[in-house]
Amino acid sequence: MAARSQQVYESAVISSLRRFKDRYFPNTGKVLKDGVTPNHAAEPCHPGYFDSLPVDVQFLIMTFLSPADICRLGATSKYWRAMVRDPLLWRYFLFRDMPHWTSIDHLTMPQMDAPVIDVDESLDDREEGNHKGMELKFDYMSEYLKGSPSCRQQWLPSRPAYDVVTSFLQSLVPSPEPRYAMFGPGMEELDVSLVTRIMHAPDVLPISGIPHRQINGIGSGISYIFNNQHKFNILTLYSTFRAEREQARVQQQSIGSKLFVFEGSDETGGPVYTPVPQVQQVCQVVDGFIYVANAEPGRVGDSASEAGHIRAVLSSGRGTPSRPLLVLSCISRNQPRHRTPCVDMAKRLELPRMTNPWMVQDVVAESLAGLLGGISWLLKCSGVKL
Repeated sequence: MAARSQQVYESAVISSLRRFKDRYFPNTGKVLKDGVTPNHAAEPCHPGYFDSLPVDVQFLIMTFLSPADICRLGATSKYWRAMVRDPLLWRYFLFRDMPHWTSIDHLTMPQMDAPVIDVDESLDDREEGNHKGMELKFDYMSEYLKGSPSCRQQWLPSRPAYDVVTSFLQSLVPSPEPRYAMFGPGMEELDVSLVTRIMHAPDVLPISGIPHRQINGIGSGISYIFNNQHKFNILTLYSTFRAEREQARVQQQSIGSKLFVFEGSDETGGPVYTPVPQVQQVCQVVDGFIYVANAEPGRVGDSASEAGHIRAVLSSGRGTPSRPLLVLSCISRNQPRHRTPCVDMAKRLELPRMTNPWMVQDVVAESLAGLLGGISWLLKCSGVKL
């Protein structure tokens, strides 16, 4: 969040919280509108020690709390329950923290086209028991809690005992090895090769072998073992020859992909591509796709073409909307402040418009940080019991 925008959001939140506090504690013993105090008509509402702090101090304290702690704070009193449900407060947290999220998927992607809430209306109906009118406002709190990676893990339901036993029994029965096609500019433009690092990282993904199933012009890919138990196969699809890739990488230039043929434009003006015959063969047999995106700053390619390539493979072959797409938003080395946020990557690739399950996972090629989280999601979408 830019410094100026952050100041604007902070001012809006403090103004909204102060307005509500003045209404909730106008004067000790003085009733609110309609002649009713916040708790009971016969019992005036007296602020506690924490309630008596200036609103800007209360807001500052909340900025240091985790989302779970803020929700616990809301359980301490009716006053704080109303305070922590302020939509402007959670809009501030959403825009502050989204650039630092390490993953996002089709179920947790925040709705960025939400209506802007007026400061004068944000807490008008926040008293206990008064929910009329709140249904018309956008629930930034829910958007934050479902989108934040830390909240997602904390609010996931625990697996029942019978599910654990069933997964163990299923692990004893051999299952088909899922296959995935990997492609994208991040495989070719980064200083550190993600594919090479995966192949030489037995502590992360041990190599199981090279299957005998061949695809003409493509090969059979390489099989890996996830969590020392689950095998899966990756077919790498390079868009150009190695010499062309090296030259383009040194000169930091983008070159046309030989994996797709441009067919024209759709009704929205977006490019339409068709995979070449060899890639169509791959699309017919794989169980999902891994798209390696270049998340380094200053190397943003043609986002419309990238989105067109993804649509082409998802609609090719079997064309089933259930085949998952894992986007590895990749940088060469660990520089978290110098990368495209995963939410911005999802918008850049037009993923919210796609019907297939998708996930964007931040990955560092040098250390392979984040890779296993993405592979785990991909295997689960393919029906593998982890």
